[in-house]
Amino acid sequence: MTACAIEPAAQDDGAAARTGSTTGPGSGPGEAGGGFSLAADGAYAARLAGEGEARYPERWTLDGPEPYAVPLPAGQPEDADAQLLALSDGRVLIGRRVEERRVYSLLYPSGPRTGEVLLGAVPDGPGAGGAVRLLPPSPDGLGGYALSAGERVSTVWRVTGGPGGPEPVAEVPGWCTGGVWLDGSGRLLALDRRPAGGGPVKSVAVDLGRGGEVTPLLEIAESSDDRVLLADADSGLLLVRSDAPSPGAPRLGWGVLGSTLPVKFPECLRLADAAVTPFAVQPGQTLTPEACAVALRIDGASGSWVGIWRPAERRLHQVGAPAGWQAGAGLWSREGVLVLPYATAAVPCGLARLARSGPPEPAPDGVRPAAERPARGPSTTPAQAEGAEREPQAGAAATVGVCRPVPLQQAPLTGRTA
Repeated sequence: MTACAIEPAAQDDGAAARTGSTTGPGSGPGEAGGGFSLAADGAYAARLAGEGEARYPERWTLDGPEPYAVPLPAGQPEDADAQLLALSDGRVLIGRRVEERRVYSLLYPSGPRTGEVLLGAVPDGPGAGGAVRLLPPSPDGLGGYALSAGERVSTVWRVTGGPGGPEPVAEVPGWCTGGVWLDGSGRLLALDRRPAGGGPVKSVAVDLGRGGEVTPLLEIAESSDDRVLLADADSGLLLVRSDAPSPGAPRLGWGVLGSTLPVKFPECLRLADAAVTPFAVQPGQTLTPEACAVALRIDGASGSWVGIWRPAERRLHQVGAPAGWQAGAGLWSREGVLVLPYATAAVPCGLARLARSGPPEPAPDGVRPAAERPARGPSTTPAQAEGAEREPQAGAAATVGVCRPVPLQQAPLTGRTA
């Protein structure tokens, strides 16, 4: 990849882009909430603006000549734990905690006021077995889903986009977290599940078009925790985190949906004293996952900045983020331009473009790959869930015991119900 520079963006380049969302430090792309949420097509965004006890929802319009924000205040300030989801039609889904329920509404501008459509509630207390949180926006742009995690059973709720109010659409045995869409229609959802009786975390695919049928998706080693962080339907690129190559120290890896080749764990993605989390994948790279640009949020002691990486290059480019970056949020254009939303006192609603020309902005000092040697093996198509490849140690190739792969080759998923 050529050198990059961050420039202000006068307009959005991501009409057909993959997006990420953030809820705060340490959040992954599979979590929505009160931070910053991008609609599936990148046309709108939403965040919980304000400070202290004066918080209110704010909608950003990103697909016009210049980005602008519209406040959507309700009759009273919002709590800090209010959850937001931007939809592609310009409405904002909000989930407010009321006693032991999560109450959902759709917000939209209506003249000088805020229009609101009450949708209904989902149990969100001790009786529900755990907190309810919004999942990333459905790829169709209009569906809003929530996950209620329970000790023995977790439930996927369709909050909006259905015939009525909130309704359960899938029940998955065990405690589930994460939430990554695997296709472009909003039918296949990856969840990270821990069995009710305890044990390692494994990712499963939930087919919402078949009554919530559950299929094993990712199992690298029998005792490893294997989580799906991000997926791209165009290329099949899958970003995962697993401790299979180094027990007790989860690492970031990549594979390809539908393939039986091993997951790769590039050494360049393992940084000393910094956490690395993918949040956006370049769209439009059909059947060429090695060429996809991946944007990563890097969190260190000095703050958060941006990493750019392609599987074929096996090198991580680190660049400074714009001031006021909504950390962990961004979108790619098909041409490979990364757009990052930011807000400052001078620019309350802005977009910065990570261009392909000019000198790179330096990342914070002292943050380098944990090992400088290159990852072993060719840079051609590695893939999904058969095994994990460790980096060479003293010239010897270390291997990891693997389980039988369960690749996601096509939908609908049949014959492999968990």
